[in-house]
Order: sequence, then C-alpha cells, then structure tokens
Amino acid sequence: MSSVKIENLDWVTYKSLTESGQCRIILPVGAIEQHGPHMSLNPDVLIPSHIGEKVAERSHNMLVAPAISYGYKSQVKSGGGNFFPGTTCVSGASLENYVFDVLQAYVNHGNREFILINGHFENSMHLCEAADRLVNKCKGEGISIKIYLLSYWDFISEETIEKVFPDGFTGWAVEHGGVLETSIMLKLHPELVDMSKAVDVEPATFPPYDVFPPDPSWVAPSGTLSSPLNSTPEKGEMILEECISGIVSHLN
Repeated sequence: MSSVKIENLDWVTYKSLTESGQCRIILPVGAIEQHGPHMSLNPDVLIPSHIGEKVAERSHNMLVAPAISYGYKSQVKSGGGNFFPGTTCVSGASLENYVFDVLQAYVNHGNREFILINGHFENSMHLCEAADRLVNKCKGEGISIKIYLLSYWDFISEETIEKVFPDGFTGWAVEHGGVLETSIMLKLHPELVDMSKAVDVEPATFPPYDVFPPDPSWVAPSGTLSSPLNSTPEKGEMILEECISGIVSHLN
C-alpha cells in the first residue's frame, strides 16, 4: 500500500482497496482550541491524526481518513472554555450529524468497519450518538457495520503516568495544555511549541458544578489548566508509543 492516508490515494486505488469491505477506516476527530500561549490551536487534530497513521502502518488493511478538525464546544473545566480567541467549535448536533454523514459516505463506498480516534474530550458523547445512529440505520437496511470509538489517552498506563509525573499526577481533568499534550507536541511538531511562552500555573480547581454562561474567572488567563513547564519530547515519545502499541494490540 503506497499510503495509508485516503487523501493521498487516487480514486481507482481507493476503490480497489475498499469496495469489498476489506479495509478498516480510521477517522480522527479533534478540535481547534486554544492550548495556552506556548502552543498552536491544533494539537487535538494533529495528535489523533498521527496516532491513526502509525496504527494503520503497523496493521493490515487500514486506511486513515482526513481528520474532522472542528469539535464540540470547549468546556471550562476540561478545555478552558469557549471564550478564548482561536477556539472555534460547533454544536453537538452539528458534530454528530457531520460525523454521521462522513461515515455514511464511507459505508456507501463499501467500507464496513471504522475506528474513531478522538482527540478532544468534549466530543465523546456526540461521537457515541453518531455511531449508534449509523449502526442502527445500517442494520435496518440489512448492512452490518462495526464502529470502534476510543480516546487515545485511555491507553496511557499508570506506570507511564508515574514516569511523566514523578512528583505526582494532579489528574486528567486539569491536563488541558499541560505536560501530556505539550510533551507529545514537542515530539511531533516542535515548531508549533514555544516553551519560552509557557506559563507556570497551579492545577486548576473548580466547584462541583458548571454554570452558564461560563465564568472566565474560573480559568487562568493563560488558558491552561495545569503547568506545561516539565514537558519534554522524551515524555512525548513514551506516551505516543504506549498509545499506538496499545491501540494496535487491541484492534489486531
């Protein structure tokens, strides 16, 4: 296979690889969202896209679809909130319908098995809804499909967390723009990270509820929910390898 990326294939090659349902299609789904002043807006797209490509390269009969870049609205307690300039989000209904339509198009091509790799926490339930709707629609039409939905961070073990955070892990809820994402980006795209702009902040603390409209004072002015200062490309490489190998072992 010359490329695992669908957009790099001509249509004749793509047809020959997929028309009998022999390929599994990976669809990365991310978001355009601020990740602090030290990092670009697109880690939630770049990270699952890279992981998808590496999973496909290590597997048989997998292709990676172009990523869906716009995700569900950033929430204060997981992404800093939807009020930061650059954070560009869509409604849950829009994301659900868009993912549904894209997957339906791939079903029409003959594909029958899909892997959604999520890179943005807030997307999760809307991806569940899109997958459930499509499976039921296809079942009613006599078509059997299977959709796996995963978030890459669920493949990071406690042992790796201890290595990445030797002084203690403050929890997934405040990792937005912190050490995990920054380390991965330092490994994948160091040109999109400027650690001289990184802001040292204490891990965010929140009340046990949400409020609408969101309150910007709940979030540090940097937009990050924890400090990225201890990020390194070596940590990023370790995290990525565990995620990629874990996904491959579960799906092959």
